[in-house]
Amino acid sequence: MSPSNDEGFMQHALALAERAADHGEVPVGAVVVAEGRIIGEGWNQPIGRHDPTAHAEIVALRAAAQTLQNYRLPGTTLYVTLEPCPMCAGAIVHARVDRVVFATTDPRSGAAGSMFDLLPSDQRFNHYTQCEGGVLAEQSAMLLRDFFRARR
Repeated sequence: MSPSNDEGFMQHALALAERAADHGEVPVGAVVVAEGRIIGEGWNQPIGRHDPTAHAEIVALRAAAQTLQNYRLPGTTLYVTLEPCPMCAGAIVHARVDRVVFATTDPRSGAAGSMFDLLPSDQRFNHYTQCEGGVLAEQSAMLLRDFFRARR
């Protein structure tokens, strides 16, 4: 994927993050892309779904798996507006996602180097996932800051 494609897909993930915020959820959005097209998308929904696993990444991975009719997602890229947590990083590795692109870091629970180092995949895993951060980081960070500032 070229950097311009990365930004375009991250823009879509940011729009999904705004949808989460509109529903009172922490504004995180995610899309799964294969061969240049979105095959799954999601936004944070643990409150609305009464499901602690309904993070944007998990929702997007589930949708992509349904699209492909396969629990493995080789050849895919996951775009997410916030660095994945350990739960999501584990799901990403188990799904065999090739690449993760995230916007802003999560210093409290990020699993791509901020707090934990699971992505890029720990070499003890049987799958390697490439990982890059910083794509549209400021837009994502601002959305998160504004959301939490409004809740205080």
